[in-house]
Amino acid sequence: MNSKMKDEYLDNLFEAILTLETPEECYNFFGDLCTVLELKSLSQRYQVAKMLSEHHVYSDIVNETGASTATISRVNRSINYGNDGYAVVFERLKRKEGGE
Repeated sequence: MNSKMKDEYLDNLFEAILTLETPEECYNFFGDLCTVLELKSLSQRYQVAKMLSEHHVYSDIVNETGASTATISRVNRSINYGNDGYAVVFERLKRKEGGE
């Protein structure tokens, strides 16, 4: 992560997120923390990343998610040149689904 982003408030937020144990707790916490539009935007970016990692083409991603090609490009750039955050999550989810 860009060291310019790191600060005490962000550390506190991430520590709070790490205490959540169930999807229901996530719905409650993020519902309090974020606006509906912010949550929709985050979930859309995550879905775009998931589809890109599954090798879907831009036109399919636009049709399914409603994301702009600019958003898809930004997410793709993060996947290819970012901090590997998506890769860590996708790998852990894959292991979890496989029962490992």
